[in-house]
Amino acid sequence: MATYKETKGTGVRNFSSDPDNPVLGQIWYNTTSNVFKGLGFVEGWATGGNLNTARSFLAGAGTQTAGLAMGGEGPAVEDSTEEYDGSAWTEGGAMGSARTELAGAGTQTAGLAFGGSPPNSGLVATEEYDGSAWTAGGDLGTARRTLAGAGTLTAGLAFGGKNPPSGPPAALNATEEYDGSSWTSGGNMGTARYTLAGFGTQTAGLAAGGRDKTAATEEYDGSSWTAGGNLNTARFRVVGAGTQTAGLAFGGTEDPPATAATEKYDGTSWAATSDMNTLISSGMQGSAGTQAAALGFGGGPTGGALTYTGEYGLAAGTVTFTAS
Repeated sequence: MATYKETKGTGVRNFSSDPDNPVLGQIWYNTTSNVFKGLGFVEGWATGGNLNTARSFLAGAGTQTAGLAMGGEGPAVEDSTEEYDGSAWTEGGAMGSARTELAGAGTQTAGLAFGGSPPNSGLVATEEYDGSAWTAGGDLGTARRTLAGAGTLTAGLAFGGKNPPSGPPAALNATEEYDGSSWTSGGNMGTARYTLAGFGTQTAGLAAGGRDKTAATEEYDGSSWTAGGNLNTARFRVVGAGTQTAGLAFGGTEDPPATAATEKYDGTSWAATSDMNTLISSGMQGSAGTQAAALGFGGGPTGGALTYTGEYGLAAGTVTFTAS
């Protein structure tokens, strides 16, 4: 087996503090903390380009390098759409109706927006995006807001949410499936909830967290929901990205404190990973992407909104080596 010196051309050097400009793969011994360290790839959050319009309770779709932000409030209810290219947001076509507390699915050039509030009463309206303009799609069977979405423009999934208020708002467990023109009923969730994270596909969807501060996770197979592993941090107003077997959940509220906690799902259980670099507070974000390359944007405190964008993925960072 080759030694570190044979591979790198130099031995492990001692430093009283970490070097200012290490190179990727370099290892050193910190004589102050008495540990070996190195520069390698680590998972974590970095700040991306700001949204043009501060907003919370918006919806997202797409990927980290081709993201879509739609609707929301900040403090006016928005009909604006923004497109992300991996570094900056630009304006897209305006939605047909301004709405907040909506859900989204699909891609930047084939997006889907549904449900929401104008405010304080659930909507059935669905809109479809072609990369430049929105057109009306088929209505949801059940009016709802603060719901979750997954899937694509021609195979979408809507689940959870709450009814328009006539007295205290009621959490929903209803699921609906979209075929590109109309919605049909799917299997009910085991736990009725709203302000939950949702991602995946129409035949392999995932729901996590939600009101009232639950840790429950459920998996959808195209017809019915089954229980998955619980989140480590119970929360609502949580968002996520990825697939049923490689998911990411982040942000949210533990009632009352907000959380920056980020967790990864492997299809069975959740494991903690690097916290978000900005505490979003109680306002729900938009999200997009995959477990390895996620995007979170907007959000903010009650009565306010943020332009923040966060990118999750691999980046060069200092690693501490242990004997374990």
